[in-house]
Amino acid sequence: MSERESMPYDVVIVGAGPAGLSAAIRLKQLANDAGAEIGVCVLEKGSEVGAHILSGAVIDPKALDELLPEWRDQGCPLAQVPVTDNQHWLLSKTKKSAVPHFVTPGFMHNKGTYTGSLGNLCRWLAEQAEGLGVEIFPGFAAAEVLFDENGAVKGVATGDMGVARDGTHKPDYQPGLELHAKYTFFAEGVRGHLTKEMIRTFDLAKDSDPQVYGLGVKELWDIAPDKHVPGRVIHTQGWPLSETAGSNGGGFLYHQANGQVALGFVTWLNYTNPYLSPFQEMQRWKTHPAIAEILEGGKRVSYGARAISDGGLQSIPKLAFPGAALIGDSAGFLNVPRIKGTHTAMKSGMMAADAAFAAVQAGRAQDELAAYPEAFEASWVHKELSVVRNVVPLVKKFGDMVGSGLAGATMWLESWGLKLPFTLHHKPDHESLWRKDMVQPIAYPKPDGKLTFDRLSSVFLSNTNHEEDQPVHLTLRDPDIPVAYDLPMFDEPAQRYCPAGVYEIVGEETGDPKFVINAQNCVHCKTCDIKDPTQNINWVVPEGGGGPNYPNM
Repeated sequence: MSERESMPYDVVIVGAGPAGLSAAIRLKQLANDAGAEIGVCVLEKGSEVGAHILSGAVIDPKALDELLPEWRDQGCPLAQVPVTDNQHWLLSKTKKSAVPHFVTPGFMHNKGTYTGSLGNLCRWLAEQAEGLGVEIFPGFAAAEVLFDENGAVKGVATGDMGVARDGTHKPDYQPGLELHAKYTFFAEGVRGHLTKEMIRTFDLAKDSDPQVYGLGVKELWDIAPDKHVPGRVIHTQGWPLSETAGSNGGGFLYHQANGQVALGFVTWLNYTNPYLSPFQEMQRWKTHPAIAEILEGGKRVSYGARAISDGGLQSIPKLAFPGAALIGDSAGFLNVPRIKGTHTAMKSGMMAADAAFAAVQAGRAQDELAAYPEAFEASWVHKELSVVRNVVPLVKKFGDMVGSGLAGATMWLESWGLKLPFTLHHKPDHESLWRKDMVQPIAYPKPDGKLTFDRLSSVFLSNTNHEEDQPVHLTLRDPDIPVAYDLPMFDEPAQRYCPAGVYEIVGEETGDPKFVINAQNCVHCKTCDIKDPTQNINWVVPEGGGGPNYPNM
């Protein structure tokens, strides 16, 4: 077996999203201010920074203002479109009604925020990081966590390249690279596969609720110039999920730069009907007259999907453990009612960086960065998430209308400083499905190819590509479960919850059903890893550089 090379750093960061890049920038800023040296490396599994980044996005610049106060004058793409008009619609099948601003607390009004591509913001942050001396390695997927003799994290290893599907080495085989660190930050985003392993290994979730999720399915459209209002942001709730009992979620439509709108639909993954398809719900949502009118005469130019951490404060696991820390969506800092997590993710990276820099300067390594969770407890991030901690559980328990009313009341009270004496809790999403004989199948309309589309033509627009001859990265703990259990019990829901058409049952009509995994279609949304009812599907990283290549999502 080929020997792996190793490279030493002070801090290794897994993932070049907003949290990872903010941590890297902050570490170098602190070193410069102190006249010190610190070696920082960022690994990114996408083919380039931003290739795997997908978000709405309306961004609160609070953390960016702290990190890089001059960003508006430094060519940052986020500065192009400040939010100028904020609307929230309640949808029935054919009508909409707008929620007046005075009904919701001020922090819900998007004042001072910006709308644009989070991928492009990350590309800009990467430029700032590299300008400070951070080493960024795109196309290298962290595949394995390394431990020292005491069981502390001592870094990560990248995946081997050039391995065939049967495990043999191809002529271009290259062994992975070991990156050794005094501290390792896991900034993999939602449901990171190494983060999942760390939570299990160090029992980081023992004092927190299970994380719960939504699936966001997003498209970019070029729309008619007379319908484009730069800076207008619209959120919707109600139809179409209101037609299916036991499901929640909502839509968004953001007028961004260059005559484009970013639109998408989030389905919370605690839904109960195994026939529900989040992808189809998004397509159906576009047929609402108020949405279709905006898109009429336009053209869809991009597509993607990504899971979202919806658990909030009570689902954040222990953040620091020997030699490592969880930052950004690896820990789950999303403010769900605001539909914003970039600012909280960035701040988490900055707080972890502060703790790691102080530790390195003190000559420490591979211990627990207790200063990071302490900083979080005292931060505006904690305060912001505390105010909204009961929103998701209330909506799930009481439904869209009653639940939203109760959630709104709790947000008002908490925003006035009246902290409620309770925190409601979550149950895992994979436990929520009802048997197929207890529900009605959902009849979704056929796509028209103009407003609504199928999954395969959609995946084509995500520029997804995986080397065909490589080990399948969607692994099954028991290959018999999909046909033997999931099919008779739930009509194998993977056929519907995956927004990329990865999973199929073939041969059912001949009485010989087989479970097929089209791994090359995978857009890395992680829904299968989350929603599979027996937790039989385990998502692991494919060869570095594989997956979607989002240009400006």
